[in-house]
Amino acid sequence: MTEKIKIHFLGTRSMVPDAKRNHPAFLLVYNAENILVDCGEGTQIQFRKARLNPCKITKILLTHWHGDHTFGLPGLLRTLSTSGYKKKLEIYGPRGIKKHLDEMFVAFGTIQEFEIQIKEVSGKFFENDDFSLEAEKMIHVQPCNAYSFVEKGRKRIDKDKLKKLKLGSGKHLKELKEGKDIIYEGKKHKSKDLVFEEKGKKVSFVLDTVFNDKIVPFVKNSDALVMESTFDSSLNDLAKDYMHLTAEQAARVAKSAKVGKLYLVHLSERYDKNRDVVLKDAKKVFKNTEIPNDLDSVEI
Repeated sequence: MTEKIKIHFLGTRSMVPDAKRNHPAFLLVYNAENILVDCGEGTQIQFRKARLNPCKITKILLTHWHGDHTFGLPGLLRTLSTSGYKKKLEIYGPRGIKKHLDEMFVAFGTIQEFEIQIKEVSGKFFENDDFSLEAEKMIHVQPCNAYSFVEKGRKRIDKDKLKKLKLGSGKHLKELKEGKDIIYEGKKHKSKDLVFEEKGKKVSFVLDTVFNDKIVPFVKNSDALVMESTFDSSLNDLAKDYMHLTAEQAARVAKSAKVGKLYLVHLSERYDKNRDVVLKDAKKVFKNTEIPNDLDSVEI
């Protein structure tokens, strides 16, 4: 089995928070990685409510510099600096993000207690043995990125076949994974007959953007897609004017991209008393859609 990926929905509302829904923030947990996507005002409080430790954060991905996605950053960084955080914190964002962060440090003071690395990114911008991170430019009022977490596939040995052939443990199992045929107790066994590729998982985040042709290929085959749906389709013109998405558009993306599950976030306050308007708007196109609450979490 591939490793579990957990998504914590720390904030799911749009510009104006309320008592139940906070500004956008999402934490993706994978092994020792804790990747925070956006950091709206009050995000560190949401960490406390969710009983999560912000000192475990390894990377921050900022979609863009609008306040509802970044106003929590100065407070979060200051909390880390006074809580013994000693990692190198990697902060990624679209074009212009470094200038904004430099200006933030001028306004609120620099962080001396740990190293912060800031990078403006597009395309594949991080890769290790287990996963990669990718960014794609979106179309909004200012430079904006969508992000994908892409787990790498793994070579697996069919345990049932091993048992049937009575192949015990040993270095020959490693050789099989490496694609080598082996001789075991005088009999030849082919790697291709015993080894299979287990596909890695993919999670994508698409926040503030107008509908555009880049989204579907970027999120293609995502197991989970976290996507903004500020409006329902009856307000399509308003969504276009404000450079946001409707729930129906998000669902069309999910269907075309063959996504596993669609999670609608960044809902306008106009839907506080009737979120079913948004959910039904999406489900008529893509049934496997959900509107998470703040502090919900899912495993992928």
